[in-house]
Amino acid sequence: MGRTSDAKDKILEAARSLIELRGYSALGVAEICKTAGVPKGSFYYFFESKEALALAVIDEQWATQRENWNRVLHGDEEPLLRLRQLFEETATAQRTGQETCGTVSGCMFGNLTLELSNQTEVIRGRLQEIFEAQVDMVQEVIETAVERGDARVADTRDAARAVVAQLEGQVLFAKLYNNTAQLDVLWLNCLALLGAQAPAKDVAAA
Repeated sequence: MGRTSDAKDKILEAARSLIELRGYSALGVAEICKTAGVPKGSFYYFFESKEALALAVIDEQWATQRENWNRVLHGDEEPLLRLRQLFEETATAQRTGQETCGTVSGCMFGNLTLELSNQTEVIRGRLQEIFEAQVDMVQEVIETAVERGDARVADTRDAARAVVAQLEGQVLFAKLYNNTAQLDVLWLNCLALLGAQAPAKDVAAA
């Protein structure tokens, strides 16, 4: 039992790494198994198709990201500073990835959206669910900021969607230019989107 469980983990890890580096469409089951160091039969024992594997990789990635986002966005800082921490941790993760493999990997969800949204409906649906969940989480923070008088927006849902879109877009630019400096504007852009000024605590720390 231990060996079969280990094989599944190896397949998932290999697929995640390969998808981040090269995307989904160019990958074959044989390459994934070779990278994972498992026989091809093991793949079909755990996954009925490459699409099923992609969904499992997406779900695993989202479980990790959701935990991180919850930790940051439900933290003790003022609401706007929670958003800033989210941006900073995103930038740190992209820089770490660049140092490891030499290129900015970008966001797996954004990369797959660009690559697959018009090709496979089930993956498109799963990615939509993830982005809507991200918007939900950011909206909750913005609502708290509005209640405190820290932000002024006409519609908190639209504002949350704009913040998530801005984050996703700048990560895309960082990948395109292979330059994490593209992420430096996230905080100021967020303040502009929310009609907000930097919190006093943030100004004092600058």
